[in-house]
Amino acid sequence: MAALETELREALNDQVKWELYSSYLYLSMSSYFSSIDLPGFAHWMRVQAQEELMHAMKIYDYIIERGSRATLLAIDQPPYEWESPLNVAEEVYQHEQKVTGMITRLMDMATSKKDYAAMAMLQWFVEEQVEEEANSNEIVQKVKMVSGEGGKGALYMLDRELALRPPKIQKVPKGE
Repeated sequence: MAALETELREALNDQVKWELYSSYLYLSMSSYFSSIDLPGFAHWMRVQAQEELMHAMKIYDYIIERGSRATLLAIDQPPYEWESPLNVAEEVYQHEQKVTGMITRLMDMATSKKDYAAMAMLQWFVEEQVEEEANSNEIVQKVKMVSGEGGKGALYMLDRELALRPPKIQKVPKGE
């Protein structure tokens, strides 16, 4: 199989950067939750950070498998302060929507270049983003439900629920 076309390779390298940034952002959110004594929320975000790292490595490996060079780009510092758990949850949801847009643009580029192998690899991300947006929106809705009068007890219960989230330990097949 031929090496990746230059524009697509550069776009995939850029996506590696954004997946790593997502991991960095979610790790920062995990630290925030730890600092306000919400270890379940911290766990949830740490698992998210690990998933984003896995996503970055999937694209990184794909670039190399295609005979191209993965180029690591600079990652911006993420924010580290938020107003509330709801603010964090809403930012996660908005961030996942932004990532969905990036994946869609990559798929559009692969489609326009008729790079069927890249399209097949990116299809996994298209499906993953549906799950990521649904999960993050669910957390937003739950945090909204427990906000307000008497919300501290409910927030504690939600924190306990999030602490039970298992990490994804499945190995994502390369090129799928």
